[in-house]
Amino acid sequence: MREQVNANYQTKTIKQKLLNILLVFFILFGFSNTAIAATIQNRIQQYPQWNSKPSVQLAKGDLQYPEWMAGTWNVESTLIDKVAPLAPDIVSPGFEDNDDYIDRAISFKVRFGKEYFTSPTGLLSAFKSSQPFVVADRAFNGQKIAEAYLGEENVYRVKTDPDNPNQQITFLRGERKLISKVTGRGREIPQEGEFISTELTQQLFRSPERLYLNEVETTSDYHLLDSGNIEAEQITAINLSPQDPDYFTAGDRPVALYRYHLELILDR
Repeated sequence: MREQVNANYQTKTIKQKLLNILLVFFILFGFSNTAIAATIQNRIQQYPQWNSKPSVQLAKGDLQYPEWMAGTWNVESTLIDKVAPLAPDIVSPGFEDNDDYIDRAISFKVRFGKEYFTSPTGLLSAFKSSQPFVVADRAFNGQKIAEAYLGEENVYRVKTDPDNPNQQITFLRGERKLISKVTGRGREIPQEGEFISTELTQQLFRSPERLYLNEVETTSDYHLLDSGNIEAEQITAINLSPQDPDYFTAGDRPVALYRYHLELILDR
């Protein structure tokens, strides 16, 4: 009987030691939430059945793009579908107005490159790699996209925080501005010549008349073509902020979904 008790005690002790080792491992090396969550690729395939936000990592530094996306590109972006999952109870502002953009190609330029990479700063910079990689020129891209949709006369400039590429302000006509902060992101390379990314951005629109807050998810699936050009599917999801009176009704469900088809042709 005593031998059985000792054996049970030893087994329990070994299990506890293994548990402690696993806990230390997770603390030291982290436990990737992508290992237990659906992939971004699966999420795209489930559109428009999105009932929650994507599982992402905290946004640190900038989003790293593949080498084949480096360069300046002429983009044609076409809105091919839009859905208001919680209508008619909850519809985001401007949703109906976006009918004008359905099947209408909007043209603008974007650019990516190592020259737009910003070295890490702050207390943790010593632990982060300062080796440059391909990133978006966020200020340039934001300016060109805003001008394409709002008109050049309505966009003064786009400013990105020099110490944090995840923070950006778009200054608009009439003392209006859009303050954006990327809070979370994920990226996947399912196969050679394909790149998928998702970013969560908190937005604050400020004007003399009102304040409006929301959270925007941008999920993109890029494919490199044999021609050297790129095609992409991009989905934008609008989520309410906690300050919105309908927030608890909507929860993590988006109130608007927009799906775009993108064609990127290298500006030679």
